[in-house]
Amino acid sequence: MELYEVGGAVRDALLGRAVNDRDWVVVGATPQQLLDAGYTPVGRDFPVFLHPQTREEVALARTERKSGRGYHGFVFHAAPEVTLEDDLARRDLTINAIARAADGRLVDPHGGRRDIEQKLLRHVSPAFAEDPVRILRVARFAARFTEFSVAPETMALMRTMVEDGEVDALVAERVWQELARGLMEAMPSRMFELLRECGALARLLPEVDRLWGVPQRADYHPEVDTGVHLMMVLDMSARLQAPLTVRFACLGHDLGKGTTPAEVLPRHIGHEERSVRLVRSMSERLRVPTDCRELAEVVAREHGNVHRSAEFGAAATVRLLERCDAFRKPKRFDEVLLACECDARGRLGYEASAYPQAARLKAALVAAQSVDTASIAAAQMELGKSGPAVGEAIHAARIAAVEPGLAA
Repeated sequence: MELYEVGGAVRDALLGRAVNDRDWVVVGATPQQLLDAGYTPVGRDFPVFLHPQTREEVALARTERKSGRGYHGFVFHAAPEVTLEDDLARRDLTINAIARAADGRLVDPHGGRRDIEQKLLRHVSPAFAEDPVRILRVARFAARFTEFSVAPETMALMRTMVEDGEVDALVAERVWQELARGLMEAMPSRMFELLRECGALARLLPEVDRLWGVPQRADYHPEVDTGVHLMMVLDMSARLQAPLTVRFACLGHDLGKGTTPAEVLPRHIGHEERSVRLVRSMSERLRVPTDCRELAEVVAREHGNVHRSAEFGAAATVRLLERCDAFRKPKRFDEVLLACECDARGRLGYEASAYPQAARLKAALVAAQSVDTASIAAAQMELGKSGPAVGEAIHAARIAAVEPGLAA
């Protein structure tokens, strides 16, 4: 029984990156032998165990064979006679198909070290085409390893997979998992640009794909192209270290511009409400988590108003806070403002600009929160009023509390 460190840990060590998670492959063993040695089974589809001391994942060396369309159509074979080379051959990219033995010796049958030096993302074998998730993984790695390019033969293979309809068989949860991870990488734009280049973006996210080639007013958007703007916004969200909720909101904030009638371009009147509908349908299709979906809908609907809020008086400011549900969810409102800042600075020439709207609205929220709503409600009830009348009184008190700060 031989144990080898494999995959991302070996790759990242060779790249000089921090290694967080380690995966291991054991060769020449049976599941019972691992159980007898104190390993804990965790795998459902194939034998994966947790090491008794380190709790790191250890998998039996295995091969896999395509048995259907999509991600789940695989038959796995794990047995003592499966070699390390057999196991490495089933992996996606050469940079992920390197193993390290206990003595430090590297096993690299597919030239992964060479491709690391040449900064190439290259598939291991034609078996790459059997798993459409690998298209998303390559795109995600492109967003992480920003200096790497995709080997021409790998891009050609991904295009063929798209044309053959493989990505159409992907389950929503798997698509979202990879997209979410890619959004959190150093340069998310590269993921979407690569998916667009191979044709997968039009199949998976047609709402996003149709933004390229759609013009915007150059006085507001010097970059003009809506798709280009979206990529700049996503990269700004990474630069500002935004959480996933904000990055997804950035992805969906301008989807409605892809459905603007050609005769009114480059104006996009009413694109906010169209964006909300498209964000909602895209989120339902991909089964996006509720916190991401809800924030994206608020940002899609209100980002234009947040941008213009420097011109708002107290009444309009309080109405904006109420529409954003800022009084009940102030932390989420902070995320709304961060997404809007990413949008404002995700424009050509505006990358280093300040975004004073955020500070102004946060100060207005603090002032409005100082209103004692319970006392106002009690006073209204003593007058025999309830329901809408109480809400109107609280609304008026908030406007009064906000007004001095805005005037100053």
